[in-house]
Amino acid sequence: MAHDGQDLSLGSVILPDLLKLTGEAVAPVESILETARGHVRQMVLVDGRVSGALIEENQFAAHGLAWLATYVESLRQMQAWAEKLNAEGNFGEVEQLLHQIAFGEYLSQIHGGIQMNQGEIVRLADMGLNQDERRAMLTPTVEHLMQHGNNPGARARLVTLMQERQAEVTVGRTGLDEELEMIRDQFRRYAVEKVEPFAHEWHLKDELIPMEVIEELSEMGVFGLTIPENLGGFGLSKASMCVVSEELSRGYIGVGSLATRSEIAAELILAGGTDEQKEKWLPRLASGETLPTAVFTEPNTGSDLGSLRTRAVKDENGDYKITGNKTWITHAARTHIMTLLARTDPATDNYKGLSMFIAEKTPGTDETPFPTEGMTGGEIEVLGYRGMKEYELGFDNFHVKGENLLGGEEGNGFKQLMETFESARIQTAARAIGVAQSAMDVGMQYAIDRKQFGKSLIDFPRVSGKLAMMAVEIMIARQLTYFSAREKDDGRRCDLEAGMAKLLGARVAWANADNALQIHGGNGFALEYSISRILCDARILNIFEGAAEIQAQVIARRLLG
Repeated sequence: MAHDGQDLSLGSVILPDLLKLTGEAVAPVESILETARGHVRQMVLVDGRVSGALIEENQFAAHGLAWLATYVESLRQMQAWAEKLNAEGNFGEVEQLLHQIAFGEYLSQIHGGIQMNQGEIVRLADMGLNQDERRAMLTPTVEHLMQHGNNPGARARLVTLMQERQAEVTVGRTGLDEELEMIRDQFRRYAVEKVEPFAHEWHLKDELIPMEVIEELSEMGVFGLTIPENLGGFGLSKASMCVVSEELSRGYIGVGSLATRSEIAAELILAGGTDEQKEKWLPRLASGETLPTAVFTEPNTGSDLGSLRTRAVKDENGDYKITGNKTWITHAARTHIMTLLARTDPATDNYKGLSMFIAEKTPGTDETPFPTEGMTGGEIEVLGYRGMKEYELGFDNFHVKGENLLGGEEGNGFKQLMETFESARIQTAARAIGVAQSAMDVGMQYAIDRKQFGKSLIDFPRVSGKLAMMAVEIMIARQLTYFSAREKDDGRRCDLEAGMAKLLGARVAWANADNALQIHGGNGFALEYSISRILCDARILNIFEGAAEIQAQVIARRLLG
């Protein structure tokens, strides 16, 4: 295919006028998204209103729309990243290759089918687009990028440059400012020295992350990054949280996730707490003096939080007695407080009767994990994500002070929780990027070291191609995550953007881990190799903080509403 007077073969590397080409490709996919949105809306409308029942009936189309919107936003953010770097004079060969391959691949998937997971590919026809409407996105520029963007020469050249620049922390410039990259370097060094050498042993022995690590992270300010300075924190941006979460999760997702509970608890208290609660608890959370855990899920509810049955009964002293069962509670034993969701209005059977509590408890030991009266617990053995352990908890007249009702008013628990989901999902997307990066790190090193048929595995095109796509999708997920963090920092509603970042990041982490294990061959299936742990750790990302299907449902409802 000819473009700008040049005849480019499939072996071409960087396309001429790349930024102009990719910039021109954004509008056609935005138009396709609007066409798809219109068709799916017609599938789910009743008397001019979106029907929840019809969204469920047309779930494949609705979730496909969520994925399509995620891809379109990803391309927008990659274009913004590339233009920013170019204006700064930093749009080098690596960045150009990442950008070009990203557009070539994602445009091809938008037209041909987006992989929601290994077994589910959603196509434009599933969203009601006819052949003429599907063809409308195929402008000469889009067709050119689809044919030549993700070409074998580009993938091979990218991997060659990755090998030459292995000492660099990231593949390509991220577009963040110098201060944030200094933070990245600091936490990367910590992860390399204090986390990576021990993570696999912690996993294999199913051990808790040592308290020494938690204390060191406290000293480094991990638990107070985004808490305001006047309340004991550093008052940094959500982008800083992303960078720290990425690099610690790259070392081990358990370490990268230690701050998640602090992030959730701090967001709950900042958004919904009284002044007294903020002044009491936020400095303690920021310093790491108080470790929190989130206690929301119940055995029979899963994502349906509105049907929670754990009840909180107010006594004559204004305190509460909590009775019920909770499950999948991370880091429950060693923590000091629980952000605990319970039903205070027994006449309700939906989210309106729920309240949030800051429930105090005594940290446990290995011998006695739950010493607090009215509370019992048992460990859930899991495939991965082991460093903090998972527990089932039982409460029987468990005592919570009345002053620890979040916000001092009953019935706001669900609303308060929803307000934390933006930050939690941004942080989870960042953790996913870290796991994806970890998978690429070990996959690439193994591909370099392992010799077969007289040469390194990395010299085989299908191996190097896997590594190239790992790097490309890491950068795509990164830019989508940083965008959602900026939206949050600027005070704009970003549940849609945060949901997209989490949705894509989780899929990328799993794909990278799966492909890195494939590069290891049979050795990847051996427990002694760290990729076996990374695969298990990656799998949870599509489930917690909103399963992929729930995440797509939430995105779809926003798009259609």
